[in-house]
Amino acid sequence: MRPTLPYSLLALFVAGTTQAANRVELDQVLIQGQAQSELESAAERLREVPGASNLVDMGRVSQGRVASNQDVLAYQPGVFAQSAGNDGIKLSIRGSGINRAPGAHGSGVYTMFDGLPLTGPGGTPYELFEPLWLNRAEVLRGANGFDQGSLALGGAINYLTHTGYDAAPLQVRYEAGSRGYQRRHISSGQVLGNLDYYVALTDAEYDGYQQHSSGSAKGIAANVGYRFNPNLETRFYLRYRETENDLAGRLTKDQIKHHPRAANPAYLARNDRRPQPGSTWVGNKTTFFLDDDSRLEAGLVYHDYPMDLREGPMRLKVAYSDVSGTLNYLRRDTLFGHESKTTLGWRTTKHLPNSGASQFSRVNDLTGARTRDFSYQGSDTVLHLGNDLELVPNLWLTTGLAMIYTRRESDVTYPASGGKVSQHDWDYAPRLGLRYDIRPDLQLYGNLSRSVEPPHPWSLVWSAPVANQPMKMHNQTATTLELGARGDSAVGRWDLAWYYAQVRHELLNVEVVQGLPFKEFNASPSVHQGIEAGLDSLLWERPGTGKLSLRQAYTFSDFHYRDDDRFGDNRLPGIPMHYYQAELRYDWPSGFYAGVNTQMASKVQVDYANSNHADAYALLGARLGWNSPKRDWQTWLDLRNLTNQRYAATVTPGYDDGGRDEARSTPGEGFAVYAGVSYSLR
Repeated sequence: MRPTLPYSLLALFVAGTTQAANRVELDQVLIQGQAQSELESAAERLREVPGASNLVDMGRVSQGRVASNQDVLAYQPGVFAQSAGNDGIKLSIRGSGINRAPGAHGSGVYTMFDGLPLTGPGGTPYELFEPLWLNRAEVLRGANGFDQGSLALGGAINYLTHTGYDAAPLQVRYEAGSRGYQRRHISSGQVLGNLDYYVALTDAEYDGYQQHSSGSAKGIAANVGYRFNPNLETRFYLRYRETENDLAGRLTKDQIKHHPRAANPAYLARNDRRPQPGSTWVGNKTTFFLDDDSRLEAGLVYHDYPMDLREGPMRLKVAYSDVSGTLNYLRRDTLFGHESKTTLGWRTTKHLPNSGASQFSRVNDLTGARTRDFSYQGSDTVLHLGNDLELVPNLWLTTGLAMIYTRRESDVTYPASGGKVSQHDWDYAPRLGLRYDIRPDLQLYGNLSRSVEPPHPWSLVWSAPVANQPMKMHNQTATTLELGARGDSAVGRWDLAWYYAQVRHELLNVEVVQGLPFKEFNASPSVHQGIEAGLDSLLWERPGTGKLSLRQAYTFSDFHYRDDDRFGDNRLPGIPMHYYQAELRYDWPSGFYAGVNTQMASKVQVDYANSNHADAYALLGARLGWNSPKRDWQTWLDLRNLTNQRYAATVTPGYDDGGRDEARSTPGEGFAVYAGVSYSLR
């Protein structure tokens, strides 16, 4: 089945914007104050951003399998998130990290836990991510993460953990399913006077879809908050998690079609795997309410994430550790009779001096001689000032300017012939936006912005054409124009965004030689443009009988070179041009629900020469479950890939395969059944 552009979705948007609001005279009513929930407050804040965003309610996500970030970010327009069968996923927003391998550190999206930095100069590690610890996720696409200090092309994602204010005193959850999948979770959260706490323990195991793709994970998350008085509060956070994954490797197009559960022979022969010995993330955020109209937020994070990579013909032991600091001053004023909101922020993340790596040869899965020692050093510092000014009622002007200082350094200390590279760059990123609330249920917005992304310190070593002699690289920059609208109408709650970005020195990752480490290079100028559309519709409802709803998400991605010397205007590989997800669901008043869902993607180029591609696919799934009226019991059955479609879930591109069928793709999971039960003491 060949996916096509869902014209009906776009037509519904047009129809929705033409609905006129009828004036109705109401009798006098008594309005009682009620505190907003955290989810409602988050939705209101995101609506004040003159650009596209997503708000993920984990209460809805948890009504099915929650195994990875792919499950969290499903049905989100503008977001491509696909799992390689373990914790690592391929995540791309607006072409960020378009060709990053799913098991590598993520790039192009600035990631936070509870508003504090996770992403460092080396990218975003994935092993600390456990979705069952989350209350919600907030996605700020493109430059819309400006006030969080994000300057990445893809924007920012903030994963927010439960606290004592939204967690149950006791919750237990168990998931099980195909191919040995199991996930166990227990948590507790309470408010005890001015103190609240949340603590969760989770572990998981699975055999994997491919041969030699089993894995396991276990970890703990905790936070404790204390309100000293109405003007001062603080919260401490802890995350610790271990993961271990056997690696099956990538397959050819022919293998995806005929033997999708096979492992890459080279990976199997070497017993490739990726143990993460144990990563720790500790943070604090303290808020000072200076008065009713201003506050100061200070944050500090320590992040230690060692890695033991036994991939390919080498073993690499890396000692990563970062420290991050944030300081934000927010205030509201009246400026020349107009409401004004200002944010002045600073954030910095720095590799600590003990960050470094040792590389060894591997023979028959035995560690051999040391071949190289080198250090990774870097820091990212951003000072940003932003303002929202109401020019006339319901018309807001957003302005901002960020000053950026980045440092990257790599030093090969063994062998003695090793070299050293150190580069320091100053840059800037302005932002200009408008949003207009035509009425409470219809908003238009637009923004023009610039983003700056430095290379990773490791790329200075691994990409160098001369062994043991690190190289210098340019910062990636992009100028992006975005226009969009969102609202609520007769056809449902909708949002629609269009963007166009001119990218210079794009950091593209490529496997030049099959089986050897990937290299990252600055590319010639490129264009990233696309359309992002989402629609949640209530199709039918009758009191006492139930309701029928439909949610849809569509992402159109056109990423290509601009007159490259070798590849002309070729499409950039790694991401489908068309990506569509939808779920049709019926809910009964008793708490039972049943739904069917689909995921469709167009073909994906597998190299920069566009000499071959992974095929388009269409998947079908189903889900049914029950939520008790008291919200204490929950159970569900999740059926995936009902037709047992064989397809490539992710593509990690090569340079120029010359039309050969090289091993570039990770197979998606075949037909699978998952079930789960959860109990919460309320």
